[in-house]
Amino acid sequence: MNSTARHLLDRPGTVLPLAKLDGGMLAWVGGKAANLGGLIAAGLPVPDGFCITTTAYQRVAAEVGLDAILAELETAAGAGASAGGNRDTSAEGAAALAGMAERARVALEAAPMPEDIAEAVRAAYAELANNDAGRQLAVAVRSSATAEDLPEASFAGQQDTYLNVAGEDALLDAVRRCWASLWTERAVAYRSDNGIDQRSVSIAVVVQTMVDAEVSGVLFTANPLTGRRHEAVIDAAPGLGEAVVSGAVNPDQFVVDTASGRILERTPGSNPAGGGDACLTDEQIRALTTLGARAEEHFGEPQDLEWAIGPDGAIHLVQSRPITTLYPLPAPADTGRAGGGGNASDGEGRDGGTRAYLCASLLQGLTRPLTPMGLSAFQVLADAYRPAGGNYGAPVPFSYSQAGLRLFVDVTPVLHSKAGRQIIPAAMKAADARSVGALRYLMEDPRFAIISRPKLGALKGALRGSLRGSLKSVPQLAMIPRVLHGLVRPAAALERSRRAEQEFRRMLVLPEPATPARRLDFVERMLAGMITPGVLKQLPPPAAGYIWLGIVRWLLGQLVQPGDLQAVLRGLPDNVTTQMDLELWQAATIIRDDAEAARALKDEDPQELARRYAEGSLPATAQHELAAFLDKYGHRAVAEIDIGIPRWSEEPAHIINVLANYLRLSDPDQAPDRQFARAAATAEAKVAELTHRARAKGRIRGRLVAYGLRRVRATAGRREYPKFGLIVALAALRAQLKRVGTVLADEGRIASPEDIFFLDLAEARVGLRGADLNELAAERRRTYNRELRRRRIPRLLLSDGTDVEAAMGHASATTTAATHLPPGTLTGAPASAGTVTGKARVILDPAGAHLEPGEILVAPSTDPGWTPLFLTAGALVMEMGGPISHGAVVAREYGIPAVVGVPDATTRITTGDTITVDGAAGTISIQT
Repeated sequence: MNSTARHLLDRPGTVLPLAKLDGGMLAWVGGKAANLGGLIAAGLPVPDGFCITTTAYQRVAAEVGLDAILAELETAAGAGASAGGNRDTSAEGAAALAGMAERARVALEAAPMPEDIAEAVRAAYAELANNDAGRQLAVAVRSSATAEDLPEASFAGQQDTYLNVAGEDALLDAVRRCWASLWTERAVAYRSDNGIDQRSVSIAVVVQTMVDAEVSGVLFTANPLTGRRHEAVIDAAPGLGEAVVSGAVNPDQFVVDTASGRILERTPGSNPAGGGDACLTDEQIRALTTLGARAEEHFGEPQDLEWAIGPDGAIHLVQSRPITTLYPLPAPADTGRAGGGGNASDGEGRDGGTRAYLCASLLQGLTRPLTPMGLSAFQVLADAYRPAGGNYGAPVPFSYSQAGLRLFVDVTPVLHSKAGRQIIPAAMKAADARSVGALRYLMEDPRFAIISRPKLGALKGALRGSLRGSLKSVPQLAMIPRVLHGLVRPAAALERSRRAEQEFRRMLVLPEPATPARRLDFVERMLAGMITPGVLKQLPPPAAGYIWLGIVRWLLGQLVQPGDLQAVLRGLPDNVTTQMDLELWQAATIIRDDAEAARALKDEDPQELARRYAEGSLPATAQHELAAFLDKYGHRAVAEIDIGIPRWSEEPAHIINVLANYLRLSDPDQAPDRQFARAAATAEAKVAELTHRARAKGRIRGRLVAYGLRRVRATAGRREYPKFGLIVALAALRAQLKRVGTVLADEGRIASPEDIFFLDLAEARVGLRGADLNELAAERRRTYNRELRRRRIPRLLLSDGTDVEAAMGHASATTTAATHLPPGTLTGAPASAGTVTGKARVILDPAGAHLEPGEILVAPSTDPGWTPLFLTAGALVMEMGGPISHGAVVAREYGIPAVVGVPDATTRITTGDTITVDGAAGTISIQT
């Protein structure tokens, strides 16, 4: 900001022309006014007007004692709603928030405007009226809050606008009401949900000449439904734009290719006065699209603009804000490092064509973002085993990228390959059934056509050459003989796997003392070449078990019924996650027998109990049982594949809350150990049944089926051990990084030791050399917190921003045709057979979650950190996943029905709904 502008803004009650505003004045003029100044600077048509800066509001707020009202809120409802923390969603917290909003609003509406401010507004209005030939000018009076029209949150509609305001008295009243609208209940709640400190916000007011609009509406410079960039969407209706913005009319809609100006879609609205004709001509549509493209270019990101066309046909832009709902674009694979925002704007891959990215985070059961250090760790793991010589103009298959702090895999080469098209749908059907329809949809897209033979031959040649040079370095290949050995000598394979696990744990110990630089070296060395081979050595037994399952399926042929082999996988022994959950249940039974310990866990806040555990002051039984559990499993966590996430040993409140839930279980038949025993008995009965069926085809076939199913039951449960080993390693490396973070924090390079997880490995090393990383870490935290609030994560994303499922529509995204199903029935992929009717409990984050015994858990996705909740759940419904995703496997082992891959389950089902889950049919019926 220049010195003249700063001097003007220092004066109380300052009024500034819109043409003098810019983005650097956000704190004084708010988002709406700053953006209007930007449009004017870009030479775009904006109605003349002025801005009443935040200085005026702040004086009035001080006079009505607003700070005292906010201080009372902090005392009554806790600091969460007022200090930028998590919103207090309790009934008491919501009531305190609403009461505070009403008191602030009433006080501001009743406050007299200081005379010097009123005089400045009158003078600016008179000057604007003189420019309009001296008549009593009609103006639009719009709120412009400082926490508004920001890249991370638009706050659209949260403050008030008043149109056709004429006369000084009416104008001053409208200004006062705009100030008061900063404290509408909806605005206060919105800020609280977005973690914005209520004390930090202020408000300015924009006053503009009214456009006598014949037609008006909104323009999005990127398609807000599909995410596709460079595709404008225009909504238009006769009269004022407020009707379009508020949804009071059904507007005409046009979709336009920005580059060519070609109108791709026309959807007429309901306009009785329009005689059936569109309210915009093609020339006007293209003119609006051009103006929108200029606005986007000026601001550097897609925009949501409001516009109006006057009687003379001139177009006026009356508002512009960033489109905050768009998912970030994926970074090209070779530049998508941990800290980047993934916001490349050309919509193309590095070879000039559109690329397709599958969300690997969702395949791991994660909807939340990864920390920058978590992304960095995965990048090092991926780079370590990328074949050499693969730079042939397209990413090596399955190279990682990132967007929105989530991992994505570039599947473009697979879609261009005939063999890949045959393999990937079959693989994804088991891993994430909802992805199959989206992948098949892309196979019909000409941009992803099979590459011609010469190019495909070159691709194969390049891969062949790279593999010759790196064959010995790919650890997966060394596993093949061990898997085959496990097929014929399972006991020896199990013993070798257990020895490998012990060797792996010894490898994770760094001799002390060690310098911070040596700790970073150790972390990088383990990620780059040690973890993957160590983890894969534990793979042969379960891999052999699942190969035996396939052999049994082949031997049985038509004798096997749907769900039969799923039943065999119930109650598997030697599953480390199941063992963990049952041991936690055993701890709960011991605590229940101690009245003092049980009372503490039932009655006290988990966070307070965690604090007491850290100081060793819990009742003795609770202290001992929790310590024993965390000593063995404290390296685990929700979202545990992210090295930046605190482990249970660091933050045990989640596990304490799960223990408290277990203590509420009163029905002995619902006890998890009994449920698990029943599941195992059901599986053994199914083994005997399938063996009997096979004998009908011959004694040898019967013996082979019996032998194969015994091998499955003996070894398949160890499928969790490779991931368990990975999490053990990540926890060990996290501890090393945290010690580096402590050094950086002590030296003032970052604010706290935890801030190291908002850097990548290279940046941490730069910090050890003396760089100040405080601002970088703080910005990364803000980005991370913003992404935590994102609900919609594309499972398949194109480099032009297209969310493939959104483009297809829900009907084509599901794997089960629903046209014959009754209304209110949701469909997904069958994951664990059985039918249960019960109350739904929608849980978005397991930390602190409360699940009554028998309630049906409805979640976006799950990883091992969720599984303690499974022990008391009646059934499981997930938005993500397929039959072999983690939640599905554990649900089968616990014997609870499960349906996965259900689009929008957490929004279409509400806590308290009575629903019926049919795990064999893959349906959820909501009772009305």
